[in-house]
Amino acid sequence: MVEAIALSKSFGPTVALQDVSFSVGKGEIVGFLGPNGAGKTTTMRILTGFIPASGGEAKIAGFDVFESPMEVKRRVGYLPESPPLYPELTVGEYLEFVGELRGLSSRACRLRAGEVMERVGLRGWEARILGSLSKGYRQRVGLAQALLHDPPVLILDEPTSGLDPTQMVGIRTLIHDLAASHTVILSTHVLSEVEAICPRAVVIGRGRVLAEGTLAELKGKAKRGAWTLIEARGIDARALADTAGVDQIEPLPPADGWPAFRVMSRVDVREALIRRVGSVGGSVRAVEARLPTLEEAFIDIVGEEGVTLGRTG
Repeated sequence: MVEAIALSKSFGPTVALQDVSFSVGKGEIVGFLGPNGAGKTTTMRILTGFIPASGGEAKIAGFDVFESPMEVKRRVGYLPESPPLYPELTVGEYLEFVGELRGLSSRACRLRAGEVMERVGLRGWEARILGSLSKGYRQRVGLAQALLHDPPVLILDEPTSGLDPTQMVGIRTLIHDLAASHTVILSTHVLSEVEAICPRAVVIGRGRVLAEGTLAELKGKAKRGAWTLIEARGIDARALADTAGVDQIEPLPPADGWPAFRVMSRVDVREALIRRVGSVGGSVRAVEARLPTLEEAFIDIVGEEGVTLGRTG
Protein backbone atom coordinates (compact mmCIF):
# COMPACT_ATOMS: atom_id res chain seq x y z
CA MET A 1 0.00 0.00 0.00
CA VAL A 2 2.86 2.41 0.79
CA GLU A 3 6.26 2.39 -0.91
CA ALA A 4 9.17 4.76 -0.42
CA ILE A 5 12.01 4.13 -2.86
CA ALA A 6 15.33 5.95 -2.40
CA LEU A 7 13.61 9.14 -1.24
CA SER A 8 15.90 12.16 -0.86
CA LYS A 9 15.14 15.71 0.21
CA SER A 10 17.35 18.75 0.54
CA PHE A 11 16.52 22.20 1.85
CA GLY A 12 19.23 24.30 0.29
CA PRO A 13 22.55 22.91 1.55
CA THR A 14 20.83 20.86 4.26
CA VAL A 15 20.19 17.20 3.41
CA ALA A 16 17.06 16.10 5.30
CA LEU A 17 16.63 12.67 3.67
CA GLN A 18 19.01 10.43 1.77
CA ASP A 19 18.00 7.18 0.03
CA VAL A 20 15.09 6.40 2.37
CA SER A 21 13.35 3.16 1.34
CA PHE A 22 10.68 1.07 3.09
CA SER A 23 7.26 -0.41 2.40
CA VAL A 24 4.07 -0.96 4.38
CA GLY A 25 1.59 -3.66 3.41
CA LYS A 26 -2.19 -3.62 3.47
CA GLY A 27 -3.62 -3.75 7.00
CA GLU A 28 -0.28 -3.16 8.72
CA ILE A 29 0.41 -0.72 11.55
CA VAL A 30 4.05 0.34 11.28
CA GLY A 31 5.82 2.58 13.76
CA PHE A 32 8.11 5.26 12.35
CA LEU A 33 10.79 5.99 14.93
CA GLY A 34 13.63 8.46 15.14
CA PRO A 35 15.07 11.26 17.26
CA ASN A 36 14.20 14.91 16.65
CA GLY A 37 15.50 16.04 13.27
CA ALA A 38 15.80 12.48 11.94
CA GLY A 39 13.55 13.16 8.92
CA LYS A 40 10.28 11.53 10.04
CA THR A 41 7.98 14.48 9.38
CA THR A 42 9.73 15.29 6.11
CA THR A 43 9.13 11.71 4.93
CA MET A 44 5.46 11.87 5.90
CA ARG A 45 4.96 15.18 4.11
CA ILE A 46 6.48 13.71 0.95
CA LEU A 47 4.29 10.59 1.15
CA THR A 48 1.17 12.73 1.49
CA GLY A 49 2.15 15.10 -1.31
CA PHE A 50 2.55 18.17 0.91
CA ILE A 51 6.13 18.73 -0.25
CA PRO A 52 8.06 17.32 -3.23
CA ALA A 53 11.05 15.05 -2.90
CA SER A 54 14.40 16.00 -4.36
CA GLY A 55 14.81 12.45 -5.64
CA GLY A 56 13.40 8.95 -5.46
CA GLU A 57 9.86 7.59 -5.70
CA ALA A 58 6.83 7.37 -3.42
CA LYS A 59 3.69 5.35 -4.10
CA ILE A 60 0.38 5.03 -2.28
CA ALA A 61 -1.97 2.19 -3.29
CA GLY A 62 -0.06 1.90 -6.56
CA PHE A 63 -0.27 5.61 -7.47
CA ASP A 64 2.86 7.69 -7.79
CA VAL A 65 2.75 10.61 -5.36
CA PHE A 66 4.40 12.94 -7.86
CA GLU A 67 2.64 11.83 -11.03
CA SER A 68 -0.87 11.29 -9.60
CA PRO A 69 -1.11 13.59 -6.56
CA MET A 70 -4.91 13.86 -6.53
CA GLU A 71 -5.36 10.08 -6.71
CA VAL A 72 -2.97 9.75 -3.78
CA LYS A 73 -4.78 12.40 -1.71
CA ARG A 74 -8.06 10.53 -2.23
CA ARG A 75 -6.48 7.46 -0.66
CA VAL A 76 -4.60 9.05 2.24
CA GLY A 77 -5.78 10.45 5.54
CA TYR A 78 -3.11 12.62 7.15
CA LEU A 79 -2.95 13.79 10.74
CA PRO A 80 -0.04 16.19 11.26
CA GLU A 81 1.35 16.72 14.75
CA SER A 82 -0.70 19.92 15.07
CA PRO A 83 -4.11 19.28 13.43
CA PRO A 84 -5.10 21.98 10.89
CA LEU A 85 -8.13 23.31 12.79
CA TYR A 86 -9.94 26.64 12.52
CA PRO A 87 -10.64 27.69 16.14
CA GLU A 88 -13.69 29.82 15.29
CA LEU A 89 -15.60 26.91 13.66
CA THR A 90 -17.66 24.28 15.40
CA VAL A 91 -16.73 20.62 15.07
CA GLY A 92 -19.63 20.07 12.68
CA GLU A 93 -18.78 23.11 10.55
CA TYR A 94 -15.17 22.09 10.29
CA LEU A 95 -15.95 18.54 9.18
CA GLU A 96 -18.45 19.88 6.64
CA PHE A 97 -15.71 22.19 5.29
CA VAL A 98 -13.24 19.29 5.04
CA GLY A 99 -15.89 17.16 3.34
CA GLU A 100 -16.43 19.83 0.68
CA LEU A 101 -12.69 19.98 0.05
CA ARG A 102 -12.72 16.20 -0.33
CA GLY A 103 -15.51 16.40 -2.92
CA LEU A 104 -18.22 14.81 -0.78
CA SER A 105 -21.84 15.83 -1.37
CA SER A 106 -23.63 17.56 1.52
CA ARG A 107 -25.65 14.44 2.28
CA ALA A 108 -22.66 12.11 2.06
CA CYS A 109 -20.63 14.47 4.25
CA ARG A 110 -23.31 14.56 6.97
CA LEU A 111 -23.60 10.78 7.00
CA ARG A 112 -19.86 10.23 7.00
CA ALA A 113 -19.22 12.92 9.63
CA GLY A 114 -21.68 11.20 11.94
CA GLU A 115 -19.92 7.87 11.44
CA VAL A 116 -16.41 9.16 12.11
CA MET A 117 -17.51 11.28 15.09
CA GLU A 118 -19.02 8.16 16.61
CA ARG A 119 -15.83 6.25 15.94
CA VAL A 120 -13.46 8.81 17.49
CA GLY A 121 -15.67 9.59 20.48
CA LEU A 122 -17.12 12.94 19.36
CA ARG A 123 -20.80 12.05 19.09
CA GLY A 124 -22.82 14.98 20.43
CA TRP A 125 -19.94 17.46 20.04
CA GLU A 126 -21.05 18.91 16.69
CA ALA A 127 -21.82 22.36 18.14
CA ARG A 128 -18.65 22.71 20.20
CA ILE A 129 -16.29 25.49 19.13
CA LEU A 130 -12.90 24.07 18.12
CA GLY A 131 -11.03 26.77 20.01
CA SER A 132 -12.66 25.62 23.26
CA LEU A 133 -11.55 21.98 22.98
CA SER A 134 -8.79 20.35 25.02
CA LYS A 135 -5.69 18.99 23.30
CA GLY A 136 -7.09 15.46 23.46
CA TYR A 137 -10.34 16.40 21.75
CA ARG A 138 -8.54 18.47 19.11
CA GLN A 139 -6.57 15.32 18.31
CA ARG A 140 -9.86 13.45 17.98
CA VAL A 141 -11.14 16.06 15.54
CA GLY A 142 -7.87 15.75 13.63
CA LEU A 143 -8.41 12.00 13.37
CA ALA A 144 -12.01 12.57 12.27
CA GLN A 145 -10.91 14.79 9.37
CA ALA A 146 -8.28 12.22 8.36
CA LEU A 147 -10.95 9.49 8.31
CA LEU A 148 -13.75 11.52 6.73
CA HIS A 149 -13.24 10.35 3.14
CA ASP A 150 -12.62 6.73 4.28
CA PRO A 151 -9.05 6.45 2.95
CA PRO A 152 -7.31 3.06 2.88
CA VAL A 153 -4.06 4.62 4.19
CA LEU A 154 -3.63 6.69 7.36
CA ILE A 155 -0.42 8.61 8.08
CA LEU A 156 -0.34 9.87 11.66
CA ASP A 157 2.40 12.18 12.92
CA GLU A 158 2.69 12.13 16.73
CA PRO A 159 -1.06 11.46 17.24
CA THR A 160 -0.76 11.37 21.06
CA SER A 161 1.53 14.38 21.42
CA GLY A 162 0.59 16.43 24.47
CA LEU A 163 -2.12 14.05 25.69
CA ASP A 164 -2.53 12.86 29.25
CA PRO A 165 -2.27 9.09 29.96
CA THR A 166 -6.02 8.52 29.82
CA GLN A 167 -6.34 10.30 26.49
CA MET A 168 -3.36 8.35 25.14
CA VAL A 169 -5.02 5.03 25.93
CA GLY A 170 -8.17 6.08 24.08
CA ILE A 171 -6.30 7.22 20.97
CA ARG A 172 -4.10 4.10 20.96
CA THR A 173 -7.16 1.85 21.16
CA LEU A 174 -8.74 3.74 18.28
CA ILE A 175 -5.62 3.45 16.11
CA HIS A 176 -5.36 -0.26 16.86
CA ASP A 177 -9.00 -0.76 15.83
CA LEU A 178 -8.47 1.23 12.61
CA ALA A 179 -5.95 -1.34 11.38
CA ALA A 180 -8.83 -3.72 10.65
CA SER A 181 -9.73 -1.56 7.64
CA HIS A 182 -6.75 0.74 7.11
CA THR A 183 -2.99 0.70 6.60
CA VAL A 184 -1.39 2.90 9.26
CA ILE A 185 2.00 4.61 9.52
CA LEU A 186 2.48 6.01 13.00
CA SER A 187 5.26 8.43 13.88
CA THR A 188 5.88 8.77 17.60
CA HIS A 189 8.47 9.63 20.24
CA VAL A 190 6.93 7.24 22.77
CA LEU A 191 8.46 3.77 22.61
CA SER A 192 5.78 2.20 24.79
CA GLU A 193 3.24 3.38 22.23
CA VAL A 194 5.01 1.44 19.49
CA GLU A 195 5.19 -1.66 21.70
CA ALA A 196 1.46 -1.37 22.43
CA ILE A 197 0.14 -1.12 18.86
CA CYS A 198 2.86 -1.61 16.21
CA PRO A 199 3.99 -5.13 15.26
CA ARG A 200 6.71 -3.64 13.04
CA ALA A 201 8.77 -0.46 12.99
CA VAL A 202 11.13 1.54 10.79
CA VAL A 203 13.95 3.40 12.56
CA ILE A 204 15.26 6.54 10.86
CA GLY A 205 18.17 8.70 11.92
CA ARG A 206 20.24 11.41 10.27
CA GLY A 207 17.97 11.22 7.23
CA ARG A 208 18.54 7.50 6.60
CA VAL A 209 16.74 4.27 7.41
CA LEU A 210 18.92 2.64 10.06
CA ALA A 211 16.85 -0.48 10.73
CA GLU A 212 13.42 -2.01 10.14
CA GLY A 213 11.63 -5.17 11.13
CA THR A 214 9.43 -6.67 13.79
CA LEU A 215 9.97 -5.43 17.33
CA ALA A 216 11.69 -8.70 18.19
CA GLU A 217 14.04 -8.26 15.24
CA LEU A 218 14.83 -4.69 16.30
CA LYS A 219 15.49 -5.79 19.87
CA GLY A 220 17.87 -8.38 18.47
CA LYS A 221 20.03 -5.54 17.15
CA ALA A 222 20.83 -4.31 20.67
CA LYS A 223 24.51 -4.66 21.46
CA ARG A 224 23.65 -6.16 24.84
CA GLY A 225 21.87 -9.07 23.19
CA ALA A 226 19.56 -11.53 24.95
CA TRP A 227 20.23 -12.30 28.60
CA THR A 228 18.90 -14.36 31.50
CA LEU A 229 17.45 -13.11 34.78
CA ILE A 230 17.94 -15.30 37.84
CA GLU A 231 16.74 -14.60 41.37
CA ALA A 232 18.53 -16.89 43.81
CA ARG A 233 19.70 -17.14 47.43
CA GLY A 234 22.73 -18.92 48.84
CA ILE A 235 25.05 -18.12 45.95
CA ASP A 236 27.05 -15.11 44.85
CA ALA A 237 27.94 -13.67 41.44
CA ARG A 238 31.40 -15.27 41.45
CA ALA A 239 29.96 -18.75 41.94
CA LEU A 240 27.31 -18.19 39.28
CA ALA A 241 30.02 -17.08 36.86
CA ASP A 242 31.51 -20.59 37.09
CA THR A 243 28.43 -22.02 35.34
CA ALA A 244 29.21 -23.54 31.95
CA GLY A 245 28.20 -21.20 29.10
CA VAL A 246 28.11 -18.04 31.20
CA ASP A 247 30.09 -15.12 29.74
CA GLN A 248 29.37 -12.41 32.28
CA ILE A 249 27.39 -11.82 35.50
CA GLU A 250 25.95 -8.47 36.55
CA PRO A 251 24.25 -8.08 39.98
CA LEU A 252 20.87 -6.35 39.84
CA PRO A 253 18.80 -4.67 42.60
CA PRO A 254 17.13 -7.32 44.83
CA ALA A 255 13.57 -8.34 43.95
CA ASP A 256 11.40 -8.69 47.08
CA GLY A 257 14.53 -9.47 49.08
CA TRP A 258 15.87 -12.04 46.61
CA PRO A 259 19.33 -11.33 45.12
CA ALA A 260 19.01 -10.92 41.34
CA PHE A 261 21.59 -11.29 38.58
CA ARG A 262 21.79 -10.50 34.87
CA VAL A 263 23.53 -13.38 33.10
CA MET A 264 25.07 -12.77 29.68
CA SER A 265 25.61 -15.85 27.52
CA ARG A 266 25.52 -17.02 23.92
CA VAL A 267 23.50 -20.16 24.74
CA ASP A 268 20.49 -20.95 26.91
CA VAL A 269 21.93 -21.41 30.41
CA ARG A 270 18.74 -21.53 32.49
CA GLU A 271 18.92 -25.23 33.41
CA ALA A 272 22.67 -24.98 34.03
CA LEU A 273 22.12 -22.03 36.40
CA ILE A 274 19.48 -23.92 38.39
CA ARG A 275 21.81 -26.93 38.73
CA ARG A 276 24.66 -24.67 39.80
CA VAL A 277 22.60 -23.02 42.54
CA GLY A 278 21.41 -26.43 43.74
CA SER A 279 24.98 -27.74 43.87
CA VAL A 280 25.88 -25.22 46.60
CA GLY A 281 22.64 -25.70 48.54
CA GLY A 282 21.04 -22.46 47.35
CA SER A 283 17.47 -21.85 46.20
CA VAL A 284 16.03 -20.29 43.05
CA ARG A 285 12.86 -18.21 42.95
CA ALA A 286 12.87 -17.31 39.24
CA VAL A 287 14.94 -17.80 36.11
CA GLU A 288 13.85 -16.51 32.72
CA ALA A 289 15.25 -15.45 29.38
CA ARG A 290 15.02 -11.75 28.60
CA LEU A 291 15.28 -9.82 25.35
CA PRO A 292 16.74 -6.33 25.38
CA THR A 293 14.17 -3.58 25.74
CA LEU A 294 13.09 -1.55 22.72
CA GLU A 295 14.74 1.45 24.38
CA GLU A 296 18.11 -0.34 24.59
CA ALA A 297 17.81 -1.45 20.97
CA PHE A 298 16.80 2.02 19.78
CA ILE A 299 19.74 3.71 21.49
CA ASP A 300 22.15 1.14 20.08
CA ILE A 301 20.71 1.61 16.57
CA VAL A 302 20.66 5.41 16.43
CA GLY A 303 23.45 6.24 18.89
CA GLU A 304 23.39 8.60 21.84
CA GLU A 305 20.97 11.00 20.11
CA GLY A 306 18.30 8.37 20.75
CA VAL A 307 18.18 9.13 24.47
CA THR A 308 15.77 11.99 23.67
CA LEU A 309 13.03 9.45 23.02
CA GLY A 310 10.82 8.65 25.97
CA ARG A 311 9.21 5.52 27.28
CA THR A 312 6.44 7.18 29.25
CA GLY A 313 2.82 7.41 28.16
